[in-house]
Formats: sequence, C-alpha cells, structure tokens
Amino acid sequence: MKSNKMLMKQNNAGFTLVNVLIVIAVIAILSVGAYPVFSTLIEKSWEAADISGVRSAFDHVSAEALMGNKTASVTVDLKQKQADWQSMDPVNIRGIIHYKGADDTNNWKGVASPGGSCVVSYEEDVGVVLTWSGEAAAKPQYPFDTSVKDYFSLLYNTKFWKDGSLKTTNFEFDSRCPGSKYIPSLEKELEKLNNSLLQQENCTWAFLGNPYDGRESERYLFWTSLNTNEVGGGVKIPVIIQTGDGKYYVSETTTGERTKKSEPHKGEKYIAVSEQITSRIEYKKFLKAEAKYSTLEEAYDAYVKALAKDEYKGVREKCL
Repeated sequence: MKSNKMLMKQNNAGFTLVNVLIVIAVIAILSVGAYPVFSTLIEKSWEAADISGVRSAFDHVSAEALMGNKTASVTVDLKQKQADWQSMDPVNIRGIIHYKGADDTNNWKGVASPGGSCVVSYEEDVGVVLTWSGEAAAKPQYPFDTSVKDYFSLLYNTKFWKDGSLKTTNFEFDSRCPGSKYIPSLEKELEKLNNSLLQQENCTWAFLGNPYDGRESERYLFWTSLNTNEVGGGVKIPVIIQTGDGKYYVSETTTGERTKKSEPHKGEKYIAVSEQITSRIEYKKFLKAEAKYSTLEEAYDAYVKALAKDEYKGVREKCL
C-alpha cells in the first residue's frame, strides 16, 4: 500500500526542469525548420493582397475614365516585404502582363518593393498605367540554380553517348518527344541536379547538332520557358541557346510539329522547340553576334525582356 502511495505521489509531481528544457528544445528545432515555409506563405498572402488591391484600383480608374474623368488615380500601399514578386511570374493585372527583371513598359513602371505603393492612373493614349515604388529593389533573383552552367555534361554522361550507339550525323533530343529512346537517359542525369534551368516547370528544351568528336561548337541546347505543346506548331518563340563550347545566345525559333515515327507512341504528334534543322548553316542563323552573352544570367535576363515584347503577347496568353 505504501509503495502505491509513493507511485501516485511521483506521478503527480508534474514536469521536472529537464522535461521543460527538452520541450523547449523540440519547439525551437521545429520552429527553425518551419520558419522558411511560414515566411514564404506569409509573403505569398501579402502579395495576393497587393494584387487584389491594385486590381480593384484598376477597375475604379477604368470606370472613371469611361465616364470622362481621365485624371482619376488611386494609390495602393503595398504590404509585401520583399522586392518584386516571389509567388508569381509573370504578374497579370487585368491584361497588363509583366515578367520579373523585364524593362518598364507604357503600362508598367518601376518595381514593387517593401514600404512602397502602386499608383494606378490613366493616360489618354496608353490606358491604365501602374507605377510601382518602394525601397531599393534587391539584386535580381533567378528561379533556377545559377551555379549549374554546363548542361552538355548531362548529354555526355548518358549511356547512349558513351557507348557509341548513336547512329546519326545530326541528332535532336527534344524534351516534348513522347516515348523518346533518349530523353529518359537525359532526365536520369537531370535528377542529379536540383532546380536547374532544364527543370523549370513547363519549360521545353532540346539538344541538337553534330555527334562527331571534336565538334563541340556544332552542338546546341535550345531552351524556352514555354510549353511548346501549348504554344502549337509554326509559332515564333524566344529561346536561350547554349553552344557546346560554352557560348550563350538569345534567339528566335519557329516551333515545329513532329510525328513520332516509332513505338512507343508511334504516330503521336508533339511540338518541338524548333522546326527541323538539318545543316550546319541552318544552325548558324540562330547565332547572332548582337545577341551573344558571356553568362547564363545575362542570357536569361535578355530572354525575359524578349518574351515581354508585344510580338509574343499571344504566346504568353496561351501559356498562362
């Protein structure tokens, strides 16, 4: 009986100092791990609130303009805590579309930044204008890991490249090709990377060119952020091109419809990143000296600006 009383007394003793310290330590560890997630979610909610506020202001200014008041303007104070947009790219506000890092346009001026605002106004020959301001914008951030530079090592590490089973004078390995004999090997190599350019959602890429030894400069990687199957065939799109000898270009291709000629998926159609290219001269036409860049970051910045041009408006709308 005495032992039972002692046990009950021990059970009612509550938490010891050691118990409390363990609980505090566990909470601290969980908090550190969860902070980036919560931070991202909070920033996303702030950005969503900012977009909603600017869209409401857009509607108000548009309505005023329709009623003859062309001088109306609304200032929306921004809630976001990071420069530019973290949760969306591009941003679409009632048809005004803008990509991160792109230059100002007639309808979009400045960069959304912490402590800033968006002045929504109307100009007779332009329409609604969004003017963003705030603290100095941070250095541009890229949606992919910029430390990955050499994508041709992916190609050279595949089994089919190493064992010499590639029997062609001009290869094309397009990521949109269904049931490709070669793409799975390239994707297996891609899995060794984390968030590389070629792993961006909806992007389309292709390795093309000359397979013979010593012809690195005649091999090409074409990349676009667009899903070419959604774009359709015969459509002009901007692309980044990396050559096998490490040069970068921003160019324009015309998407090409292909029909799979072998099983599996024989007869299935898909849209490749470019029309069929069959000669060295045809490749060279994509490599313009004025659109040559020394780094992938420079090429990507130029690509973003190219994609934002009015001539690609229809392409952007298809892929939104």
